[in-house]
Amino acid sequence: MKTANRNDFTQASTGGKGNSFFSKAGSGFWLIVLGAAMWGIDPLFRILLLESMTSSQIVLLEHVIIGLVAAPILWKNRTELKGLGLRQVGALLFISWGGSALATLMFTLALQHAGGAFNTVLLLQKLQPLFAIVLAHFMLKESLPRQFGPLFLVALGGTYLLTFGFTIPFGHAGEFMQLGSLLALGAAALWGGSTVMGRYMVGKLKYETVTSLRFILALPLLFAITAGEGAAWALPAGGVALTLVGVNLLLQALLPGLLSLLAYYKGLKTTKASVATLAELSFPMVGVLVNWLYGGEVVTPAQVIGFILIWSVLFIISRQQTQEIGPGRLAQEAA
Repeated sequence: MKTANRNDFTQASTGGKGNSFFSKAGSGFWLIVLGAAMWGIDPLFRILLLESMTSSQIVLLEHVIIGLVAAPILWKNRTELKGLGLRQVGALLFISWGGSALATLMFTLALQHAGGAFNTVLLLQKLQPLFAIVLAHFMLKESLPRQFGPLFLVALGGTYLLTFGFTIPFGHAGEFMQLGSLLALGAAALWGGSTVMGRYMVGKLKYETVTSLRFILALPLLFAITAGEGAAWALPAGGVALTLVGVNLLLQALLPGLLSLLAYYKGLKTTKASVATLAELSFPMVGVLVNWLYGGEVVTPAQVIGFILIWSVLFIISRQQTQEIGPGRLAQEAA
């Protein structure tokens, strides 16, 4: 199975001539940037859906929709599942139960309990790189990019400017001890760990298979959580209102849900977890644009500076990958 994956990837990445889009070393990095950028519109959908459903109901229906789309993909690639060991099964359960079910539920709850302080929730998500880098060091034995420390600090500084501007929000320690903040911190830890586990599994399975398993394996846990919650389904009674909720849920599941993760795991095949977690910082930049377009919040000079800082870091790291990793090594690592 491992040899087949290597051959499939080599053929797809080189196209026989080594000049296709995916033969470029930096393309995987930018696919992760694209996938993470789609997450920037996710809070908008969730906030609207929270008017009609509980957090667990939203996450459950989201996974049901994606599971229906992903099931044929998983069935087609079912032979890949033969021979998986306990380590791989554990990684898949972490990705699905932790990174998909629990983390998404905790993030949705964080938005619900944030009291309008969505910036605090977003900032805490930027702690994902810290969790991912530590786990990647111990599990994947990854080395860091050149000058990773300074670049990482610049990226976090840019993220801070995007979310808080030039203000200092830490005047009261209790701000980060609220329920919404603790839930956001838990989601950041699970998503950071899921990045590492995902990088590990795309070396064993096709990225489409990993994406499918992420959502399908999470369904039993989400059914149990939603049933145990016992909350009534307060869906709109009117046909038009119910249709709008359905369309909103469908778009939320397919765009920042399924499509973003397909791009994400495709890029993760050729990108280190410690580097991928920096690429995910494209999420707050899109969040700023959504706040501006939907909420009428004008982009501030601080946010412009933060945008430039983060994209400068992304560009530097992408150039490093392009220069240091050739197509042959990418094919070898992807296998």
